[in-house]
Amino acid sequence: MGKILTFILLLLVVSISIYTPNLIRVYKLSNLYNEKTIAHNFINMDKVFIASEPIEPSDNPYIFEKDDFELPEKYSFEGSEHDLLEGLAHFKTDGLIILHDNKMLYEEYWNDNDKNSKHISWSVAKSFLSALMGIVLDEGLIDSIDDPVTKYLPEFKDTGYEGVKIKNILQMSSGVAFNEDYADPNSDINKFGRSIARGSPMIDFAKTLKNGREQGTYNHYVSIDTQVLGFLLESVTDMPLREYLYKKIWSKIGMESDAYYITDKTGVDLALGGLNATLRDYAKFGYLYLNNGNWFGEQIVPEQWVIDSHTPDAPHLMPNAGDDLTSSEWGYGYQWWIPGSPMTDFTAHGVYNQFVYVDPVSGVVIAKTSSNHRFRSEKDYSKAVHIAMFRAIAKHVSQQSS
Repeated sequence: MGKILTFILLLLVVSISIYTPNLIRVYKLSNLYNEKTIAHNFINMDKVFIASEPIEPSDNPYIFEKDDFELPEKYSFEGSEHDLLEGLAHFKTDGLIILHDNKMLYEEYWNDNDKNSKHISWSVAKSFLSALMGIVLDEGLIDSIDDPVTKYLPEFKDTGYEGVKIKNILQMSSGVAFNEDYADPNSDINKFGRSIARGSPMIDFAKTLKNGREQGTYNHYVSIDTQVLGFLLESVTDMPLREYLYKKIWSKIGMESDAYYITDKTGVDLALGGLNATLRDYAKFGYLYLNNGNWFGEQIVPEQWVIDSHTPDAPHLMPNAGDDLTSSEWGYGYQWWIPGSPMTDFTAHGVYNQFVYVDPVSGVVIAKTSSNHRFRSEKDYSKAVHIAMFRAIAKHVSQQSS
């Protein structure tokens, strides 16, 4: 009897040691977006999830010269004028940087953020992944984006991704059925988050998804599409995503600070939204894209790839394409959004209002981090208002510099 009791106690100890960390992560995930703690959580994601080894800063950090600039007082939205600072406060802005003409015009932080804060990017990370895909294509590590992804990831045969072209995955037109509604606790994206928190490998979840439409015909946002591209990238480069990011971009454009990815229990980086970095370094990435992938004379991302990334090339990818062709009002390229009206600016965007906005006409880049706890209830509204605010800032910069 004593031996049996000892065995049971030992089994309990082992079970607690195995399952308690996962249960804690599930609990923290369920409280991640609480109004009182969301800002703190978004700069402490390594305390909630498993964090990767750090992406080291560049050996030659680039520091933008600062210039004097005052934000415009107003912005226009739906035919009326609104106070810009009130708008930034409403959407719980954590940090805002404005770049123009190789100068940092504006840098400000709120909600206990500062220039050293490693803020979660959410889906802004997708645009970093896209840049790396352009580089692997240029290096010949994949033959064509018209190839089916299963040419490089045969383990995805007999899943929703079998035979799906890389290009259609890049353009969120994979045809894979997926519910990305963060407000729905039973949505696929929330099930995915809980799966990671419980310790399940991301690839196992991705393999459960099924096809819902003909690929290349309908623009529907599926975050796992990006994660599948992350699996592809790691396979063809034979290194973790974070290492390739450091080698090809981070070290080359003078990133000032270290960064990290959220990972699953197997150490695979969360390509779809797990990058955590400083606002200054997010802004540098936008400046790279403003200059068509060229960083002060060195071509980092192929120029044509950058152009194609923000140029919708099919009816279902255009802004306001209609419900028969898209589930979004914005247009889409290679993991970049095109708000439209006009078609000249483009943006990386993550939930809870993270942005890297690029306006080639004015030469303005705006990087913004946020902890907008209202995002689930005001998603499309908040996105549209941000573009209105950014365009007002870009116009103001142009007027000031002319």
